[in-house]
Amino acid sequence: MADENITAKKQENKNTKRLMTNKNYAFKKRLPVRPIDGNNVIFVTKKTNFKLHSCFQAQLDKCCDLLTRGEKEIILHGLGAAIQRCCNLALQLEILFSGTCQIEVNTGTVDLVDDLEPLVDDLDFGSQVRHSSSIHIRIFRTAMLGANQ
Repeated sequence: MADENITAKKQENKNTKRLMTNKNYAFKKRLPVRPIDGNNVIFVTKKTNFKLHSCFQAQLDKCCDLLTRGEKEIILHGLGAAIQRCCNLALQLEILFSGTCQIEVNTGTVDLVDDLEPLVDDLDFGSQVRHSSSIHIRIFRTAMLGANQ
């Protein structure tokens, strides 16, 4: 019984602290740091909509074009809610290039920074760090289509 009261008070203190900072500051999310930039690097976002298939189809087409033009590997990156979409894109590519591609998956955590802009004049600017899950999928060719093996 006492443990439940302590847990409830801790939760109440956390919520109160968050509400006070929200009233005093406006949160501005910075863009995440991009690990590598190149022609064969694709960043999947949560705006990649599967219901309309237009954004997903565009990214799928770009990946297919890169692999059929002779690119040895492509790298897919996804953060947070985009991890599932990134995995789906990689699996679609594996189905399309069956037997000629392999997938290497790495997961991790990325630090994201939010700027705190004061809504009141007597407060200072600040920042806060939060963590988000990330996935990096490397798709590489093991054999070329139509090649004699």
